[in-house]
Amino acid sequence: MLKNKTVYVCQECGYESSKWMGQCPGCRAWNSFAEETVSPKKSAGFTRTAEKRKEPVILRDIRLSEDERHTTKIKELDRVLGGGIVPGSLVLVGGDPGIGKSTLLLQVCRNLAALDYSVLYISGEESLRQIKLRADRIGAFTDGMQLLCETNLEVIREVIERKRPEMVVIDSIQTMYREEISSAPGSVSQVRESTGVLMQIAKGLGISVFIVGHVTKEGNVAGPRVLEHMVDTVLYFEGDRHAAYRILRAVKNRFGSTNEIGVFEMRSTGLEEVKNPSEFMLSGKPSGTSGSVVACSMEGTRPILVEIQALVCQSNFGIPRRTSVGTDFNRVNLLMAVLEKKVGVHLASADAYVNIAGGIRMTEPAIDLGICLAIVSSCKDIVIPDSVIAFGEIGLSGEVRAVSMAGQRVAEAGKLGFRTVILPEVCRSSVGKAEGLQLIYVSWIQDAISYIMKL
Repeated sequence: MLKNKTVYVCQECGYESSKWMGQCPGCRAWNSFAEETVSPKKSAGFTRTAEKRKEPVILRDIRLSEDERHTTKIKELDRVLGGGIVPGSLVLVGGDPGIGKSTLLLQVCRNLAALDYSVLYISGEESLRQIKLRADRIGAFTDGMQLLCETNLEVIREVIERKRPEMVVIDSIQTMYREEISSAPGSVSQVRESTGVLMQIAKGLGISVFIVGHVTKEGNVAGPRVLEHMVDTVLYFEGDRHAAYRILRAVKNRFGSTNEIGVFEMRSTGLEEVKNPSEFMLSGKPSGTSGSVVACSMEGTRPILVEIQALVCQSNFGIPRRTSVGTDFNRVNLLMAVLEKKVGVHLASADAYVNIAGGIRMTEPAIDLGICLAIVSSCKDIVIPDSVIAFGEIGLSGEVRAVSMAGQRVAEAGKLGFRTVILPEVCRSSVGKAEGLQLIYVSWIQDAISYIMKL
C-alpha cells in the first residue's frame, strides 16, 4: 500500500520542502509554507501496444489555417487579445481587488450573448443576487447568458460537458477545488490542479475559458508561476482602483503581440473604452508652469502622449531625496547624473521629484529627453510652451539616440495640436516632412536645453 506523504509548499512560488521553514529559499518570502498532503500515484510500466503508439509528423505536411476569432465588441480588449477570442484558448486575467476584472468579463459575456453565443459565468465568490445587481448596472442580457455558483470542479466539469457553452468564465481560480486534493482551496496544489482541469476542458471541447486570478502584494498572480505557463494568454489590469482609468496589458499571448495595451475608464455603467488615450492623459495639464513637458511613448503600435512633471528644490538634509512615480527610479538617477556631468546642472544638493501625470507607468527610454527637460525646466524655473513635445533616448555621454517609429510619434503630436517637436537628429531620414510642425533635430542633450532656454 502506498502511503500519503506530507510536504510543505510555499504559497507564493510553489517551492516544496520536507520540513517547515521560516523563509522560502525560492522567493525569500517569510511564513509562506503550508502543510499539504500528497498522494503518490502508482507508476505504470511502459507498454508498446499499438493503441498507444504515435508517429511523428513531417513539418511541411502541416497545413495552417487562420484561427477563427470571436470579437468581443470591445475594441480595446480585442487589440490586447490580438484580434479577438480564439476558440479553445485559456486566458488568465489578473489584477488588484476592485480594479474591474469581473466587470469587464461580465461586459464581454453580455456582448457575446447578444451575438447568439452561449456563455456560462461560474462564480465562486459571489451569489447569484450579487451578480444580478452588477449586471443590471451594465445593461440588459439575453437568454444566452447563464450563471452558476459552484466551487467543486467535478460539478463544473459535468455542467460544461452537458451544456457545451462557447465561452466560460471562472471567477476566481483561487476558490475552485478538487476533492482528490486534500489541501484547502487557494493553495498551490489546488490552483495548479484546477488550472490543469480547465485546460483539458478548453482544449478538448474547443471552449474559450477566462480565468480570474487574485494577485499578491507584489502584483503577481497568487499561486505558482507554472500557472502562467499553462495558460495561453495572461492579461493584467494596471492602475489605481481609486483612479478613473484602467490599463489592460498582455504579458503573455500565444495568439498575438504582447506590446499592445487597452485603456478603459471606470464609470457607473461599467468599463468604457478610451479611444484616444493621449488626449485623456493630457487632460488637466497646467499652462504656464515650469517643470512640465509632454513626451511620447510607444505601446505596441500605439503612440501615447504623457505629461512628465519634475520638481527640483534645495535639500534641507545632508542626503538629497530622489523620488519617481510612473517611471524607473534608477533611470531617473542615471539621467540626473548625465545632467550633472555633461551639462553642468548642479543637482547634487537638490531634492528631485519626477512624476508621470495620470498614474500611468512608462519605462520606454524614449521619454528620457522629456524627463531631462522637465528637470532642467524646474531647476532653472523655465516655462516650456504647451505646444512643445520631446522624445528621445539619452546616452551616458549626453547624446540623444534614435527611437523606433519616430514618424508615428510626430503624426500623433500633430493630431493633438502640437506645433514643435524636439527629436533625435538620427531620426531625420525616417520622419521626413511634417506639415504644420516645426521639427527640432538635436544630437546632444545640450542642444535641446539650449533651445528651450531661448523660448
